[in-house]
Amino acid sequence: MEQETQETVCIVSDMSDMVLVDFQSAVKSQEAEECLPGAGSNLLDITQALFQNENNESREDSDDDDDDDSGTDNIGSEKSGTQLQRCERHGGGSSNLPDTFQTSNLLFYERFKAYQDYMLGDCKPSEVKAFTADYLEKALEPCDWLALWSTDVFDVVVEVQDLDLNDLKACVKLVLPLQWETRSCEITEEAFNSLLEATQHKVLLIELQVVYKESGDFDQTALTLEHLRFFYKHIWRQWDEEDEDDDFDYFVRCVEPRLRLYYDILEDRVPAGLVAEYQSLLQSCSQCFQQFSELRSGLSLDSDSELDNVSMVEGLKLYDQLETFKRKLHIIENPLLRYVLAYKGSSRRQCVQSRGLRASGVKVVHVVTGICSTIQLQSLLTARLIPLSSSEDTEIQFHRDPVLAVDACHQGDIVIVLPGTYSVSSSIFISDSITIE
Repeated sequence: MEQETQETVCIVSDMSDMVLVDFQSAVKSQEAEECLPGAGSNLLDITQALFQNENNESREDSDDDDDDDSGTDNIGSEKSGTQLQRCERHGGGSSNLPDTFQTSNLLFYERFKAYQDYMLGDCKPSEVKAFTADYLEKALEPCDWLALWSTDVFDVVVEVQDLDLNDLKACVKLVLPLQWETRSCEITEEAFNSLLEATQHKVLLIELQVVYKESGDFDQTALTLEHLRFFYKHIWRQWDEEDEDDDFDYFVRCVEPRLRLYYDILEDRVPAGLVAEYQSLLQSCSQCFQQFSELRSGLSLDSDSELDNVSMVEGLKLYDQLETFKRKLHIIENPLLRYVLAYKGSSRRQCVQSRGLRASGVKVVHVVTGICSTIQLQSLLTARLIPLSSSEDTEIQFHRDPVLAVDACHQGDIVIVLPGTYSVSSSIFISDSITIE
């Protein structure tokens, strides 16, 4: 690959209206199409596919169920020893927590097959929870297994006694003697018991990590929890269930594109600027949806009060804003449109020409700052500007935008960015050899 002199430092809060106009028709046409079949064409060649039983007799038995489109009834139940690796904990000599299964390094095809063939099948957005509960019922051990209940505050070993699959929770009890670790706080056994009593001894399944066993009896349970955890962290969106157009294949429309995007980002196939923009849009969309949901829940349909009328107007504004965010997210999640966006950025990079030295031979020190205090200015003059501009062939220019500063550079110029917050609306392309501090 040809080496590029590009340094991307952009964090974009919004996509230009021009992009939306360019791709509006493309989005509508893509929504009616099925995703590219290339990802699934080689799934049968994967020898370590999820839940695949190497026993030929078991494989022949599973062929009888190929006509079931739901994709949730074909999970094998036989076990032939563990295929998962141990995830060793490195908490130091004082740690008494057991090891768990290593499940976070799964390949794209393993997750793809799990969601398409076992967990979701051809369900609609409104059916995701029901299909997920059915998948968990077939794949999880119902009780009597140890797990690490892991939160942002603590890790503690618990025993799973029952499952509440409708709420995606497990009924647990503490394992005695207590095995736990805390972060930045101290929690006693009584505090753990009080916390469990407050939650009726139910914890979220996505917060559980199966304790490692070499027998292989819990490999499937560990993988199932990993797929559930990954799905709700990276695939599922709060607003998916409320899509007005509910009559479509959720896996094709949402799961596969988002899964591809996740691995494209993981393998550095998406420009850093586009990644930052996508993450910013996700955060903005989540906040907007939260505000819209809170406002909607407080409205009374039978009330004609002025306050409710104002709230309805605000609700309509939030709804339009939410739809805009969702449309922009869909553009980046779509593989074809994402490629076009990256190509447009690449085309602009190809148009950037090296300027070389100025004809006058003058070198410029570009200072980027929004607001500069007198102390900062004095320090800047003493430490950098006076030494750099001691000769007559050096000038100083001030900018408020890092992009404009770099675009104004010639060979040998220096860009000094002072501390501050800068809103950058495009990628920064460096075509000459310059210094940025």
